[in-house]
Amino acid sequence: MDDGTDEYGPPQAGGPAGQEADPPGEVLGEPGDEVPAPAGPAPLGLVREETGEPRVDAALGRLGDVDHLATDGHLTVYEDVHQGLRAALDALDAPPGPSAPPPARPDGSAGRAH
Repeated sequence: MDDGTDEYGPPQAGGPAGQEADPPGEVLGEPGDEVPAPAGPAPLGLVREETGEPRVDAALGRLGDVDHLATDGHLTVYEDVHQGLRAALDALDAPPGPSAPPPARPDGSAGRAH
């Protein structure tokens, strides 16, 4: 029985009972139905709690900037936030104290001059 469909593709013209298939790209709906225009950027209204870590709070606070940007501007903010959070995590791995050994003396021996 031929129901107007192809085993390997979309329905063909002359579908069930000889009906014509809908033209591609046409959306059926009630007459007068219109698709609403996309709304502009709007805040999501999410409440963010402080973590107590200033670097993390500053990075997360930057997320609020996307509320006022179009979608194509979000990536820059997300990358900035990601970089700030990575820096905060990397700082947790750094050993406390001086970050580099003291410079060598002119005679080549290690340590500080007395």
